[in-house]
Amino acid sequence: MARRRTGRGRSLVCGVVLALAGALAAVPAPSAGAASAAEAAPGGCQEPVRPAPQMRVEPCDSPDRIIEKAAKTVPTAAQLAWQQREVTAFTHFGMNTFTDREWGSGAEDRALFDPRHLDFDQWMRAYKAAGAEQVMLTAKHHDGFTLWPSRYTGHSVKNSPYGRDIVGQYVRAARKAGLKVGVYLSPADGAELPHGWHKKWLARLAAKQEAGEPLTTVERTALEDGGPPAGRGRYGNGSAPRTRTIPTLVPGDDRARAVAQGRLPSFRVKVDDYDAYYLNQVYEIVTQYGPLDELWLDGANPWRDAGVTQEYGWQEIFRALHLMAPGTPVFGGPQGVRWVGNERGVARESEWSVTPSAVDPWTAYAGGLPNDSTDEDIGSRARLLDGSVRYLQWYPAEADVSIRPGWYHHPGQRPKSAAELLDLYEKSVGRNASLLLNVPPGRDGRIDPADVAELTAFGQAVRRIYGTDVRAAGGAGTGGPYTFDRVVLGEDLRAGQRVERFAVEARQDGRWRRIASGTTVGHRRILALPAPVTADRVRVRVLESRAEPRLRPVTLHRWRPAVR
Repeated sequence: MARRRTGRGRSLVCGVVLALAGALAAVPAPSAGAASAAEAAPGGCQEPVRPAPQMRVEPCDSPDRIIEKAAKTVPTAAQLAWQQREVTAFTHFGMNTFTDREWGSGAEDRALFDPRHLDFDQWMRAYKAAGAEQVMLTAKHHDGFTLWPSRYTGHSVKNSPYGRDIVGQYVRAARKAGLKVGVYLSPADGAELPHGWHKKWLARLAAKQEAGEPLTTVERTALEDGGPPAGRGRYGNGSAPRTRTIPTLVPGDDRARAVAQGRLPSFRVKVDDYDAYYLNQVYEIVTQYGPLDELWLDGANPWRDAGVTQEYGWQEIFRALHLMAPGTPVFGGPQGVRWVGNERGVARESEWSVTPSAVDPWTAYAGGLPNDSTDEDIGSRARLLDGSVRYLQWYPAEADVSIRPGWYHHPGQRPKSAAELLDLYEKSVGRNASLLLNVPPGRDGRIDPADVAELTAFGQAVRRIYGTDVRAAGGAGTGGPYTFDRVVLGEDLRAGQRVERFAVEARQDGRWRRIASGTTVGHRRILALPAPVTADRVRVRVLESRAEPRLRPVTLHRWRPAVR
């Protein structure tokens, strides 16, 4: 791959000074003598660059102009609101809760799903105690079992002993508690595996087991449950895309009149059997429980190695999702949100919300990022100026992690401590990512008391440390000095993400010394110092930036132990 080699381009150096008893001020220094982007670029690349959530990189764009485009790539209103909700509580609950598994088969006995009581209000109290502002439920995991009475599958809560609509109860409880709501809807679906293929696969797995060969988790659960899968064989069945109407009405459909009268939307897409099935389920979720504040599309494809892969038609899927829910950020979707690249809840030291792509993000899952977002560097100047880049988009990171070793509740597991959760908060929210913290309810329909205790202590720690600036706690206007061990920075994301390198300095006994440094800032950057610092002034020096930095007020904090 040919790589375009350039200099650093236009670099802004400025001193941003925060007086501990005063206001924030910015003093830009002269930049290196580089020509403007408009002057350097020929032809159509002389037009002004206007802020937008997605930019096309043209062949005529100079390096300076590409960096200007990155600086002017900004969030949509929905993305901005999403980034300001720093913690989301993830609720993994479903068939796996009752089979004591992490991955299901799609051939489970529906009679196993038999919760006696589900205390949704208790879930919401626990999540709010942790400081969550949004919650998200696994309405359908990879086993295909739906927690709402879907019209398109029998593998559903409607055919279980419980029988009631869990998604609806969850959404109502969340909104009553003042929480935003998201829904996880797995594209992978074991209940829809082709029946003929599945029968042959089980025979191969039985022979493999008989020969003493090791089985994967997916293979082991498939053998344990047997078959056939509970659905109609639509997943990876090789069907050709054809034009279909969404919603695809079923016999006796209760929505027929509303669709005919235009009170419910209807549109046409060109998709295969499974994508039509999936979009019909998305339609149910969006129209029955929306508007949603996030829609989570998992990228898992569990049966690829066994020979069955669903080649999702992402361009049509994303177009349909935009028609159904134009204001909903989609995980893995264009102008939505992206996976941080691990399941440890830890963001990069340099976490960019602006990412490059070699393809149009509306045509590929995960925004066209290479290696499914797992690369250490996905947004630096070097990445932006790579010759393969054709698009830039605002694509903020979500850092997912479970409070327990598994995503589903297993009785023998213990939760992470409040101290561990605080560390994850500082390494996710504190590095320009949103923390997606999974807290799974148990079979008794409640969140375990041990989890609740750690969640509560975690939420209290965040409020105790970050709820008040030490200057306010010490009495405004006294002029200091103040003692702190954490510095919090943030950019005004309405103007994009611009800071590339910065340093924090403190004045002690009339002399300035550097106490911290970093690269990206973004929505929030938490700098935990190795030891407390006492100073009467602090200043933040922006050493490199893609455009004039727009910093929000800097705050100072100190770790405090819980009061016993």
